[in-house]
Amino acid sequence: MKAVAHTGTDLASLTDIELPRPAPTGQDLLVRVEAVSVNPVDTKQRKAGSPTPRVLGWDAAGTVEAVGPQAKLFKPGDAVYYAGDVTRPGCDSEFHLVDERIVGRKPKKLDFAQAAAIPLTAITAWESFFERMKVVKGRSMLIIGGAGGVGSIGIQLAKIAGLRVIATASRPDTVAWCRELGADQVVNHRENLVAQVKTPVDYIANFSGDLDAHWPAMAELVAPQGAVLAIVANSKQLAMDVVRSKSATVCWELMFTRPRFKTADMIEQHKLLNQVAEWLDSGKLRGTLKETLSPINAANLRKAHERLESGTMIGKLVLKGW
Repeated sequence: MKAVAHTGTDLASLTDIELPRPAPTGQDLLVRVEAVSVNPVDTKQRKAGSPTPRVLGWDAAGTVEAVGPQAKLFKPGDAVYYAGDVTRPGCDSEFHLVDERIVGRKPKKLDFAQAAAIPLTAITAWESFFERMKVVKGRSMLIIGGAGGVGSIGIQLAKIAGLRVIATASRPDTVAWCRELGADQVVNHRENLVAQVKTPVDYIANFSGDLDAHWPAMAELVAPQGAVLAIVANSKQLAMDVVRSKSATVCWELMFTRPRFKTADMIEQHKLLNQVAEWLDSGKLRGTLKETLSPINAANLRKAHERLESGTMIGKLVLKGW
């Protein structure tokens, strides 16, 4: 089967290769991959290098080709979408193995490319809001990085949850995108956030790639007994005194935690992806796909990684077809 793998850390290390077609065991599905999306995890994993060719990619939509003997949620022919497991080979291949407990049914109203843009970001935002911060209707949320992949779906999920949403964006096109998605207010993360937001916020979700730079504003703006959340690690020691004085909750979100540690509640990702599919089909949520490349190959994945690393992407970029 066709696949794209890397060994080195630079863009040139992404190479077209041929691999044996895998066979499903246990609760795995063998999925014929129709479209894949790129996320910061792809560029981070690439930059870590690999001693042997490694397939990246953790956002896919496709059709179930075969199922393992213990799989019960799907059958061959079912259209699915999922983010996968960072501890296993990624989905930048014609066929891909994935545990059915972290797979959802593809939204009927979205094509494969549109569907591939959703899973990783939807899981991240859902778990951030409903499982980590445990948001309550009627309160306020600041989303740092509103026009990015996670922010784009996060704004919408926060509005569904009944929150007043303040999103950050710094360019006219990203500001317009955040407003289209339902943000009640948009502020510039390149300027003083405290001066712009002014009043305490119940929840702060930092969906940007920089926790250190925004931490002082997060600490200052979070309301007493509120919650702050990050999806990337800090590189310097974080000053905790202000947050501690407010008895604010500090949360971390990594959507690969469940599959990585094979937690007893892995199936929650299957359930939430199905709920997101229902909302997409009903129009309660809108897709976040903004750019498409075709076909799925090393040359286009190099372009996608470069585009992502530019820091100017809005929404999601997807590759489709082999």
